[in-house]
Amino acid sequence: MSRTLLFVAGVGGWLIVPLYVAGVCTSYVLERSAGLPNEENPVEGVALIVGFGAFAVIGALLVAKRPTNAIGWIMATVALMVAIFLAGDSYTAYVMVTRGQPDALAVLGAWTGSLYWPLLLALILVYLPLLFPDGRLPSRRWLPVAILPGIGTLGIVVLGALADTLPVNEAPAYRIDNPIGIEGLGNVEDLPVFDVLSGSLFVGMVGAVASVVVRFRRSRGIERQQMKWFLYAAVLLLLAPVSDSLPDIVSTVLFGVAVIALPTAVGIAVLRYRLYDIDLVINRTLVYGSLTAMLGLVYFGGVTATQALFHALTGQEEQPQLAIVVSTLVIAALFNPLRRRIQSFIDRRFYRRKYDARKTLEAFSATLREETNLEALNNELVGVVRETMQPAHVSLWLRPDTAPKKDEQPE
Repeated sequence: MSRTLLFVAGVGGWLIVPLYVAGVCTSYVLERSAGLPNEENPVEGVALIVGFGAFAVIGALLVAKRPTNAIGWIMATVALMVAIFLAGDSYTAYVMVTRGQPDALAVLGAWTGSLYWPLLLALILVYLPLLFPDGRLPSRRWLPVAILPGIGTLGIVVLGALADTLPVNEAPAYRIDNPIGIEGLGNVEDLPVFDVLSGSLFVGMVGAVASVVVRFRRSRGIERQQMKWFLYAAVLLLLAPVSDSLPDIVSTVLFGVAVIALPTAVGIAVLRYRLYDIDLVINRTLVYGSLTAMLGLVYFGGVTATQALFHALTGQEEQPQLAIVVSTLVIAALFNPLRRRIQSFIDRRFYRRKYDARKTLEAFSATLREETNLEALNNELVGVVRETMQPAHVSLWLRPDTAPKKDEQPE
């Protein structure tokens, strides 16, 4: 890539974040000016805005520092699409609510606002995992996996653009006549061909997942750590719907963390910043996630059991505060012992080699304190090195003692 293109990519990359912020702010101001109702869960909306903001920041960094990698351009495109289309859809809603008749810009906003969801799904769920981490396909054999969902997405976008009326998503009560629409062509979701087009997009998603699995199995060294970061964030995102059964505040926080985790993990992996910390991150997530779940079960189980016992003995429905205090004290007492047991179990189950190496070093330290035979220590040290580091060859050389004897004086 020439210096000119690198300069353009660098300057354009740093414009992504201001454009995203401007689009989101414009959308918010127009919605409030039009008096549109607030979202049912505003915290979840904020989590989405922050999550796509992370796409903007990471996309800008990657475009500026890795302009030849398609991953940065994909993330930047996602962020700009969200900002531009949110602003356009909000402007359309503002015009329809305040004036009742759309102008040309409002028609454009409704037209673009009804098209970007298929594009977002294709970019995030197909092309981002398919091209991660180097911006290239795993091999030429994966080219159909890239082409097929592109055809399906393009078909959905074209049919949606030619519908006779366009929805205003921010104000669902309004629809706008499409000046380039085909009369009688309704929503693309109602057309028989939609199942075929969406099916090709689904096939692309399955193929993208398969490509991640193949890359991970073939990866070594740095690429293996990059794939670990991506899979870690992907698992968090897939587990986000499970949190719906939890209290609202907990569910919303977990959803926000999952949304922000994906672009953050991609940025760390591609920029290779603290790349090898992923093993520690996964280990701590397994430990404290399991610990939190177990302590939560102990707490709610203890409170429920105490309430049932209290009700059976006294017949009163109101639960005493003593039950909550006792359950809290039990959790505090169980925290450290339970954490150590879970840590030991996870080390043995998922990090067996490191666990075995640590146990070997601990045993050698005990031997070193007690053994006085130099030859036995030599053999023990060589055995420890072989077992923990597993080198191809081990040899031990001891420097001879050249210190002067007591009856000899140095010259």
